[in-house]
Amino acid sequence: MKPLKFSKLSGTGNDFIIIDNREGLMPKKRMPGFVRGVCRRAVSVGADGVIFIENHPELDFSWNFYNSDGGEAEMCGNGARCAARYAFERGIAQKSMRFFTTAGEIEAHITDDKVAKVMLTKAFGYREFKFDSPKGIVEGYFLNTGVPHAIILNENVEDVDVKSTGAMIRHAEEFAPNGANANFVQIINQHELVIRTYERGVEDETLACGTGCVAAALTLAKNGRIQAPASLTVRSGEKLIVDFSPNTPLDGDAWLEGAVHWIYDGVFKDDPGIMR
Repeated sequence: MKPLKFSKLSGTGNDFIIIDNREGLMPKKRMPGFVRGVCRRAVSVGADGVIFIENHPELDFSWNFYNSDGGEAEMCGNGARCAARYAFERGIAQKSMRFFTTAGEIEAHITDDKVAKVMLTKAFGYREFKFDSPKGIVEGYFLNTGVPHAIILNENVEDVDVKSTGAMIRHAEEFAPNGANANFVQIINQHELVIRTYERGVEDETLACGTGCVAAALTLAKNGRIQAPASLTVRSGEKLIVDFSPNTPLDGDAWLEGAVHWIYDGVFKDDPGIMR
């Protein structure tokens, strides 16, 4: 493998390795194994996922996005915000841009204070659910915001065993065959939420999940529990803002906004260990 430049960015606690692959330095067939290797924490760079920036014939760029397990994902809200800042600072796009993901076309904007906001594709598949599990009855809401999400309300999310309960929900027959991210949500008031998320593909609790924040805000707005805009405190302690149509939260545009931190730049060298 030739030396390959990369950047490490964090979107409110979700961290990503981003690679400019517009010259095709990394063939797609090698991406899953490469991702599994470099996302391992302590023995490599470590990240929740990897974003490969690619050419697009009409839009500013497209991406190939992989979760840390090497599985390709349809969409990632915080990943999209990180990709937007990366594309702007690398001269790939202007402050306002459009790019293509498997979930559809994404519009994004960068502000002067390094805040990135993206407009996600329309939500779909809303429903209520209730099923028996080894941990008792589980009930909540389902909504797909580019990625499938289960939303479960809790009086205090600090009391939730997110890893074990989240894994059980993620693999529940109710959400087969693709599974769903599990979001545990606490309502503070009509504009504030606290959220913890177990993400499929990472297979653990993450410090933030952008599409999960959007799913939670839209679902609770539909049920009259909160109003736009909604501020969600994620596990990292930072906040994400979700804005949406107050009258038709599931049918209008949904914007996800928050800070993006550029952690560092680096170069991968020919180390077979990271490819395992």
